[in-house]
Amino acid sequence: MKAGVLFAKGDIRCVEWETPKPKAGEVLIRVRATGICGSDVPRVLGNEAKYYPIILGHEFSGEVAGMGEGVDDLTPGQRVTAAPLVPCMKCEDCARGNYSLCKHYSFIGSRVSGSFAEYVCVPRANVVPFDDSVSFVSGAFFEPSTVGLHGVRLSGFIGGRDCAVLGGGTIGSFTLQWLKILGAKSVTVFDISNERLAIARSVGADYTVNTTNGLPDTKYDFVYETAGQPATMIDAFEVAANKASVCFIGTPHVPVTFTQKQWECMNRKEFRLTGSWMSYSAPFPGEEWELTAHYLGTGALKADESLVYRFFPLDEIDRAFALYAEGKVGGKLMLKC
Repeated sequence: MKAGVLFAKGDIRCVEWETPKPKAGEVLIRVRATGICGSDVPRVLGNEAKYYPIILGHEFSGEVAGMGEGVDDLTPGQRVTAAPLVPCMKCEDCARGNYSLCKHYSFIGSRVSGSFAEYVCVPRANVVPFDDSVSFVSGAFFEPSTVGLHGVRLSGFIGGRDCAVLGGGTIGSFTLQWLKILGAKSVTVFDISNERLAIARSVGADYTVNTTNGLPDTKYDFVYETAGQPATMIDAFEVAANKASVCFIGTPHVPVTFTQKQWECMNRKEFRLTGSWMSYSAPFPGEEWELTAHYLGTGALKADESLVYRFFPLDEIDRAFALYAEGKVGGKLMLKC
C-alpha cells in the first residue's frame, strides 16, 4: 500500500509500505479521506513523534476491507470511521468510563500506525459505522466533532443560554454546531480571521466577532475556548458572565501567563472552569460518537468540503506539511487516499 511515513523530524514521505493484516478482533479499513490534526504538526515538524518510522493520522473515514477472527457484524464496503483511542479497559479510570483519562492507553496514529495510508487496522470496538448518504469527507470529521461535543457535555451545558466560542477553527465550528443543536439561545464565535468567521456563520453562528477590533461588552453564560492560544484563553476569562461555565477544549503548546487582574476574574465572577480532553464516554466509544453519526446522517450537523482549506492526494503529503512549515495554512488540510 501507499503510506505517508514519518522517518525523522520534518521528513515525511509517501512510500510503499506493507499492508496491515487484521488480527483477531480487528477490522481492516480502506482509508478514503483523512484530516491533518493540529497535533500532527508538532509530531512532524517538531520532536513530539513517539518513534520513527511511524504512520500518523487519526481523523479518517473509509470502507471495511477485511475482518479478523471473531468479527462478523460488519459488511465489506460498509462506510466507517474509528475512534483513535485504545484504552486499556483495566485501570480505575476505564472502569468508571473515563476512557480519555486512561493512563495505559494506546492511540491510533501516534502510538500505533494510523490513517495517513491506504489501509489501517483498528480494534472492532473502535469502529463506528455511518450512513451511506454521508460522504467520506464528512466522515473524516467525526473525531473533531466528538471533541467539541465532549467539551459541551463536560461544561454542564443547558439550553436557552448565550454562548461564546473562542476560536473559529475546526473544533470551534463543531462546538458551535453542537450548542445550536442542543438548544443554545445564541452562539457568538470569536476569531482573528474573517475567513474562519465566515465559515462559522455558514454553519450556524448567530454572531461573530473579529477580536483584532477588541472584545464586546457582552458577557456569556457558557464559554468554550477551542484554539489553545494564550490570547483566547485570557479572553475566555474576560467574556465570561457571573456564575458562567468556562471550558478549555483547546490545547496550548506554549506557556500561558495571566496577570493578577485577569486571573481574578474567576474569583470575582465565581465562574466554573473545566478542561476537556479527547472525546469518550461509556459505553465506549460513547454518546459523542453515536450522536455525531446520527446528526451527520440527518444533515443537522454540517461537515462538508466547505470546512476544508485544501485537499492533497496522499502521495503529496510532504507538500501538505510544507505549508505548515511555511505558515501558509488557513484551515483544515485533508488527504484523499
